[in-house]
Amino acid sequence: MEPTPSQTVGPFYGHALPFPGGGDLVEAGTPGAVTLRGLVLDGTGSPVPDALVEIWQASAEGSLSGVPGSLDRAGRDFTGFARVATSADGHWSVRTLRPGPHRARTAPYLAVCVFARGLLHHLFTRAYLPQDAAALAADPVLSALPEERRATLLAAEERPGVYRFDIRLQGGAGEETVFLEFS
Repeated sequence: MEPTPSQTVGPFYGHALPFPGGGDLVEAGTPGAVTLRGLVLDGTGSPVPDALVEIWQASAEGSLSGVPGSLDRAGRDFTGFARVATSADGHWSVRTLRPGPHRARTAPYLAVCVFARGLLHHLFTRAYLPQDAAALAADPVLSALPEERRATLLAAEERPGVYRFDIRLQGGAGEETVFLEFS
């Protein structure tokens, strides 16, 4: 039998899946636009040059109903979806809007999916931008985590409108990014 795609070990994600403007959920200069950027790192802290990062998020108003047409959005319509490959030095970046709350008692977040060589299945996590401490404390995912693990889901503000969110695929407690399992 031939191996299925999940049985093969890439690196082919960065070759076939990214699309032009895939990291631009909004155009440059859009009022309220923010940049979320970071590195994808392996267990030794080395950059992963051929990973793929996908972002799904609610609109600034909290709506999960993005406009269809991610591949042909031309920066005009907010789809809530981005896909970018990491650079040769493991960097990735998306330009978007701060997500609004889409559910009561849940802090707004960006859903993140990572594809990388050596992973038989993609990994899911969340990126929370700095916000009201009470909202973060009330979030069911964050509140279920020990303090040192919770920090791996919090993006850091580098300067106004630019946030850093590194994704560490392996590591000890407080180092490896918290990944979520869906059943």
